Amino acid sequence: MVPDIVLLGAEWNPRTLLRAQLIEEGFEVLATDDWPTTRRYLRPGSTPKLLIVDLKGLPEPRQVLDDLRVLMKPERVLVFGATATLPPTEIRAMGFRTMARPVCIADIVAEANRTAGAEAR
Repeated sequence: MVPDIVLLGAEWNPRTLLRAQLIEEGFEVLATDDWPTTRRYLRPGSTPKLLIVDLKGLPEPRQVLDDLRVLMKPERVLVFGATATLPPTEIRAMGFRTMARPVCIADIVAEANRTAGAEAR
């Protein structure tokens, strides 16, 4: 089964809280803490409706986003940057949607509903 949303976040606490809220909203969510695991869920013909990427603490964020541009349509990827990763202007220039920190879970869930909500239900 292909999840509605795949969530990539290196830090346990924010990833867990966001995943719990997305599940509460009715999404099937797979959460991972590293890029190699996430990449396995992005095969042609079985990609999620939305991929959420939290760059905070993620090794090699530029490489992750470069790989993502080949694996998924950028409009189906939501990225939150972090200090010392990539600036939001650069993330947007790659075609991805981005949200700046601080960001609250309700805003992320609202964006997930706009992107994957209608298709997920």
